Amino acid sequence: MRKLLIWLPLGLFLGFIALFASGLFQPDDRVIHSRLIGQPLPAFTLPAAASDRPPLASAQMATGQPRLLNIFASWCVPCAAEAPQLLALKQAGVPIDAIAIRDARPDVDAFLARYGNPYARIGLDARSAVQIALGSSGVPETFVIDGKGRIAYQHIGDIRADDVPMILEKLRAAQ
Repeated sequence: MRKLLIWLPLGLFLGFIALFASGLFQPDDRVIHSRLIGQPLPAFTLPAAASDRPPLASAQMATGQPRLLNIFASWCVPCAAEAPQLLALKQAGVPIDAIAIRDARPDVDAFLARYGNPYARIGLDARSAVQIALGSSGVPETFVIDGKGRIAYQHIGDIRADDVPMILEKLRAAQ
């Protein structure tokens, strides 16, 4: 029994090393799976975030046509980086609405003047309540909303040029 107790620490150490090594060699899933896919948008009504765009409400998203809902902020550097892709999507005929997070109207106006305005409507989520209800973890983030107002896809991070074809495909699939 005494000999067994002498080898016990070494056995526990080797077991820990084996557990650690198995975690290193297993492929990890880096895709975040939203639980809101297929669910209706949470109900919200937001005031206008820009001087020249109307406010935004969840009821306006069930128009029968798929659309994008972009979560952004004027202080967000990746949001500025994705602006050309959003403008390209608008040029392709994609309707895009937005929610500005923790922002102020003059800052949103300046951001849109500098980087372009692809949005039909922009709501101001001053306390991030709608952002949290959507399961959004940060900015930028974009949702494909189907014609019935349900979330069909969630794109985390900025939309890059190579993401545009996939976003267009998700919109077609949400018809």
